[in-house]
This record gives sequence, C-alpha cells and structure tokens, in this order.
Amino acid sequence: MMPPFIQIEPQALLHELAELSQQTLRGVHALSRLDRDDIQVGCSAREVVYQDGKMKLYRYSPVVAHPHPVPLMITYALVNRPDMVDLEDGRSLVQNLLKLGLDVYLIDWGYPTRGDRWLTMDDHINGYMDDCVEVIKARSGQAAINLLGICQGGAFSLCYAALHPDKVRNLITMVAPVDFHADQGADCGLLGSWARHMDIDAMVDGMGNIPGDFMNFGFVLLKPLQLNVAKYAGLMDLAGNPDKLLNFLRMEKWIFDSPDQAGETWRQFLKDCYQQNKLVKGELEIGGRRVDLGQVTMPVLNIYAELDHLVPPSSSLALRQHVGTTDYQEQGYPTGHIGMYVSGKVQATLPKRITEWLNERS
Repeated sequence: MMPPFIQIEPQALLHELAELSQQTLRGVHALSRLDRDDIQVGCSAREVVYQDGKMKLYRYSPVVAHPHPVPLMITYALVNRPDMVDLEDGRSLVQNLLKLGLDVYLIDWGYPTRGDRWLTMDDHINGYMDDCVEVIKARSGQAAINLLGICQGGAFSLCYAALHPDKVRNLITMVAPVDFHADQGADCGLLGSWARHMDIDAMVDGMGNIPGDFMNFGFVLLKPLQLNVAKYAGLMDLAGNPDKLLNFLRMEKWIFDSPDQAGETWRQFLKDCYQQNKLVKGELEIGGRRVDLGQVTMPVLNIYAELDHLVPPSSSLALRQHVGTTDYQEQGYPTGHIGMYVSGKVQATLPKRITEWLNERS
C-alpha cells in the first residue's frame, strides 16, 4: 500500500524557506560580529603557585574573607582541558565553590609533547599529584587536604588516596570510573566495549603519544547523530541570541581542545583498567605498590551522573563495595557526563552539596 500523499501548500513552503533564509543571515551576521577573543573559557581569577614541566597547579583567588581552612584540590582527566569546571560566569563549578567559601586549587596537566611519551601513571600520581599536595599542605599549614577527582582524575584520586591516605582529609569522586567491567550488562557502555578490544600496545608502539584528535573522534562516534548532526542543526535556533551562541562556541572550543595522551600512561590506564579491570581486583600496581581501595579510609562522597554515556552509573557505584571507609555517601544527578559541569539545575545544588558535606567533616 502506497503511503498517503502529503500536501504542501506552496505559500507555506515559501514562507518557511524565507524564514530559514533570514535565520541563516542572522546567524552569519552574529558570527561575523564575534571576535576570537570573545570565545574564552574560564571566568575565575587564578594564579600559578607551582609548576613542573608542562603541569601547573593553580590556586583560585578566594572571594570570601575567610575561606575554608582545608583546601580542596581538583584533579581532572588527562583527555580534555580542565576549563570545563570554570567554563563561564554564572555556569562554573569553581565559581560556585569559591562563593560558598572553599579554598580551591586545580591541576592543569598541560599539553604533552613527544618528550612526554614515557610519563607513567606513577609519574602522574606519585609524582605530580603528590608534589601538588605537598605544596598545598605547606601553603595552608594543613597536615592533609581535600581531594575532588573528576572522571579519569577521579580514578587517579582514588589511587592517590589509597597510596597516601594520611595526606587526604576527605575524598570526593565525580563521574569517576571504578569498576571498568560493570557496563557489560543492561548498563552497557560503548567506550568500555571499544577499549577492551583495542590493540593498545600496537597503537602506543606505533604512535608514541596518542593524538587528541583520535580520542575526540572516538567520543563523537559514541553519539554520532546527536554530536554530528542534531547539535549543529539546532545552531540556527541560537542565531538571534548572542549569549546562547557564545555558550555554544565555548563548548565547541572546549570539546575540540584535546591534548595528546602520554603514551605510557595511556597504555597502562587502558590495559590495566579498561581491559583487565585491575583497580577493583586489587591488582593495579603504581610505582611498585599495589593499590588497595580498602586503604581509602577517609570520608568519601561519590557523585555520579544518572544519564552518563561515558562512565555508566554502575561503574561509579561499584566504589561502595571496595573502599574501607565507614563514612561513604553517594549522590546521583539526572544528567549526562558533561551536564555535571554545565547544567544550570545541577549547579544550583551540586556545589552546595559538596560544601556542606566537607563542612560537616571539618
């Protein structure tokens, strides 16, 4: 049976084409008025307080007279720039934490070059992270500090807390992968599935560092229609709103600003975690020491995204079964991986949740 014929009124079609043409012209006009310097990410004042090679430790300028005495160090993933936590005025996790009185530091891993291909997880965790913690301890006069680890940075922070529990007062993990094989059932994630079938050794041996563009291409393919078609089709709807257009371009700038991955760190992280799931098995070794999550005895707040397509909730929630602390809490938010940083609804409650949880344990 033939489908029914759809009648299109010529006048209505001409009207829609004219409207689309005008919308396109408004978009071109709006884009032409934007300067490249307008598309800036990061809104909070900060200074470099320590640097080792390409890694920098920033301290954000406090905005209250007497910030919390125990500093909070944010550790982000290696695969993207950490600017997402301070994207823009009014939509910034860092800005909100500062307003609530926290003393905030952040590790910026920088952009690895060919000379960094031999950097290992040991270099990042027992080297850079530990050096930063020591700097913050010395500046603040505290014997231990608070950690907030995000995504891969959450896994790194878990390892650090297990290896150096005396230096961590409280630990917060956010959208952090823990059980890398927890997504094999109904909560299946494509990222984990791909990683488990890659020839990691061939890639690192052949390329050295893993190009950021390769990583970005893989992330885009996880949601091809949404990330390649739908979001750009919707761009025309923003044409008449310069603020929303700027927001869109800031996000695009962050998404495609992907550092290369230090080859040896990428090799160990994917083979030991994604392929062999050693973190929850208690078999992961860093710097010759076994990472035992049972040594994570400080208070833990585990924050996850209920709609996360990169780190399935089951991967994050597995943490409760492995840590040794008796003070463990978890908090889910009805958003995706990126929504944890940019969703207005999440930012209305998440910074307050973090601050209150820390204050109760200080």
